[in-house]
Amino acid sequence: MKIGAIVEEGYVYEEEVHLTVRKTCLFFAGDGFRAYDSKGELVFRVDLYGPDAGDTGEVVLMDASGRCILTVRRKRPSLHQRWEGFVGEGSEGEKPLFSVRRSSIIGRSNVSVEVYTNPSQEYNIEGSFGCRNCTIYNAEKEAVAEIRRKVDASHHIVLGKDVFVLSLKPGFDVAFAMGVVLVLDQIHGADDDDDRAENGNRVGVDPNIDDS
Repeated sequence: MKIGAIVEEGYVYEEEVHLTVRKTCLFFAGDGFRAYDSKGELVFRVDLYGPDAGDTGEVVLMDASGRCILTVRRKRPSLHQRWEGFVGEGSEGEKPLFSVRRSSIIGRSNVSVEVYTNPSQEYNIEGSFGCRNCTIYNAEKEAVAEIRRKVDASHHIVLGKDVFVLSLKPGFDVAFAMGVVLVLDQIHGADDDDDRAENGNRVGVDPNIDDS
């Protein structure tokens, strides 16, 4: 399956790719990532720090040396959380390469991806990123990438959700896939904030009041 570069030609491989992706902070959604290849070498990094780091509406994907490869930026206003990906630092006025958006605010699991540089390339993401169990399908309904929990092969133990595997079919742009992962993390983090807010609204409810 030959798809070709969306972000950068150097990240399109003829063989299947498996990246181990690790969140570098467990307390805040979107607080940094490290992605390693099958040899354990660092391929990508995302550096964000602190509880407010993910609120800027912008996340930058870098290579191992710190070169900016891709910037994903939230489009405002956007009812369904539309994010757009820009090559490099994504300067003001530059046209985006692709967009990722949640197709509906109901269900929260249906996410679509549109590639502006090639309108024939459309993707749909099914499953739960929060559970680290989702698949990216192309317009022909073929699975081109998968996110799943990582298993410690030596002990046959499923690791925590802060470590997961990103698997890609040959010809699928790895940098593009990582950009999509960053958007999914941001969307999932926003959903968690909404859920906590909804639950928090009930903390102070008088248990003697019948609200049925």
